[in-house]
Amino acid sequence: MKKLILSTAALAVSAGVAFADNHGKTVRLGTEGAYAPWNFVNDAGEIDGFERELGDELCKRAELTCEWVKNEWDTIIPNLVSGNYDAIIAGMSITDERDEVIDFTQPYTPPDPSAYLAMSPDVDLENGVIAAQATTIQAAFVAEQGWTVVEFPTPEETVAAVKSGEADAVLADKSFLDTMVGSDGLVMLERMEAIGGGVGMGFRESDAELRDMFDAAIQSMKDDGTLNEMIAKWEVASQW
Repeated sequence: MKKLILSTAALAVSAGVAFADNHGKTVRLGTEGAYAPWNFVNDAGEIDGFERELGDELCKRAELTCEWVKNEWDTIIPNLVSGNYDAIIAGMSITDERDEVIDFTQPYTPPDPSAYLAMSPDVDLENGVIAAQATTIQAAFVAEQGWTVVEFPTPEETVAAVKSGEADAVLADKSFLDTMVGSDGLVMLERMEAIGGGVGMGFRESDAELRDMFDAAIQSMKDDGTLNEMIAKWEVASQW
């Protein structure tokens, strides 16, 4: 669950029009499609992963027709606000900064710890160079420690920087880095960081009715155990 740092002033104007009657409408779900196992593009060129399965099930329970839109991470909130799609489901942590610009459902996963991946378990984080995806709370966390951070547009580039020696370690969600352990000698460090809250869906502030429909569907999945089964299947976080 990545954590985007927002400039609220740049996103103060909402372009959304509230859904008067959501049933029967096509709801567009925006995701990054580059953060396995949360969301990724499979060999058939389709959005796949935990959030694809979750989103489809939520739409079914809410009796909505949904379609998927792929969008780069650094513009995923601005493009929601401007109306390019109707909801974000992209491993997005619920934060106070974001909540000033968009509205969230209840979390559908608990917080995922942030972890470090490096070529050696003996990396000196305080005096090394740490890679992180740009505009994430992981990047902000490293900077707040007074350490050296180098930011990249995509999560894959952060890992590549460690492999090439440009960075000594990468800080990202543990569930994402778990998929990279062992690749070309990459190892997970013992140190973990607790950053941010749970992961939820994001909506324009004008779309309270639509948000409430998805919120009810999330609660129903929690109540019947389906959500825990899905979390365990994709290994994205601890269960509820």
